[in-house]
Amino acid sequence: MTKKERAKYIVEALKEAYPDGICSLEYRKDYELLFATRLSAQCTDARVNLVTPELFSTYPTLEALAAADITDVERIIHSTGFFRAKAKDIVLAAQMLLSDYGGRVPSTMEELLKLPGVGRKTANLVLGDIHKTPGAVVADTHCIRISGRLGLTDGSKDPAKVESQLRKVLPPEESNDFCHRLVLHGRAVCTARTPHCELCTLQEWCAAYQKGGKA
Repeated sequence: MTKKERAKYIVEALKEAYPDGICSLEYRKDYELLFATRLSAQCTDARVNLVTPELFSTYPTLEALAAADITDVERIIHSTGFFRAKAKDIVLAAQMLLSDYGGRVPSTMEELLKLPGVGRKTANLVLGDIHKTPGAVVADTHCIRISGRLGLTDGSKDPAKVESQLRKVLPPEESNDFCHRLVLHGRAVCTARTPHCELCTLQEWCAAYQKGGKA
């Protein structure tokens, strides 16, 4: 079985197990997802979802965020870690969205990567969730770990390599939701320290399980 063939079976199994392949971060506006993803670096989505309501109610518009006092933003987002860098990036990115992009979240990788604090993970999430761009792959820790165990990648821990390898085997129209479902699967079953292989619906297509009986 080729990796592409295995990927199709895995995609369908994950769709059945997790019908709602949606982002764990809560947001109402396009730019809110951009900033919530920045806050999620080295932080759980659950923690970010506790912080963003105050941030976005205190600064309800992009213009308000662009004019925000960085020290006040630091106070609000303090519990997410690396709060100084994150606060600065959010305010500067808000300013750049207004000055360079007419207040709209860009729809290309090249433009998104110009924004302060935005890397490929954030850019891919925005492209997939906001712009519905086919082929978007969010190579977060769950995606890297599980795709390696499944044998869809060569086991690399490099996000850029994992993203490239998954693009070659995943159906482009499924890749974004596939990554969201891997997050759900990684939290519930294929955990980092002790994967619950006995509960996993992907056993049949998991390279690690097939080799040793357990990932």
